[in-house]
Amino acid sequence: MTDFEVFARAQLPGLLRYSVMLTGDRELAADLVQDVLVKMYRQWSRISRADRPDRYAVRMVTNQFLSWRRSKAARHIAVAELPDDPHAELFETTHAVRDDMWRRLAKLPKRQRAVLVLRYYQQLTDAEIGDVLGCAPVTVRGHAHRALATLRVDLTAELIAGGKEIR
Repeated sequence: MTDFEVFARAQLPGLLRYSVMLTGDRELAADLVQDVLVKMYRQWSRISRADRPDRYAVRMVTNQFLSWRRSKAARHIAVAELPDDPHAELFETTHAVRDDMWRRLAKLPKRQRAVLVLRYYQQLTDAEIGDVLGCAPVTVRGHAHRALATLRVDLTAELIAGGKEIR
């Protein structure tokens, strides 16, 4: 097995999970990661000498995601099929919450979405996110602030429209 194959096998599960969080769609995420791994394979002799090839892979996935055109496929959020199980209430609730989160994230501009996923899912610092996105930590904080503000406004508007009390 080559060094690249060892690297790809070790990184594939994490890259797929990260990509699913960005895209909200398993098939789209798999396509994104596959495209990135093909590019990495072609440049492996250079990439393998980097300090953190794993971080480089995350950056490539992020950049590929950000460069996609605003197509229906890039904005589509899949709705999970729930099993026909009478004891699946917890499963259904978990998937409903996850689906709601993906729908809300899908409405955000791609950079803001990437910042939130990198911060809260990958648990990177602002400096690390800046490295991945190629921007300053202050820009990362700005994207995060605007994304969270948008999510708060949307949720507040939804609660008001539903007649619920906001505390």
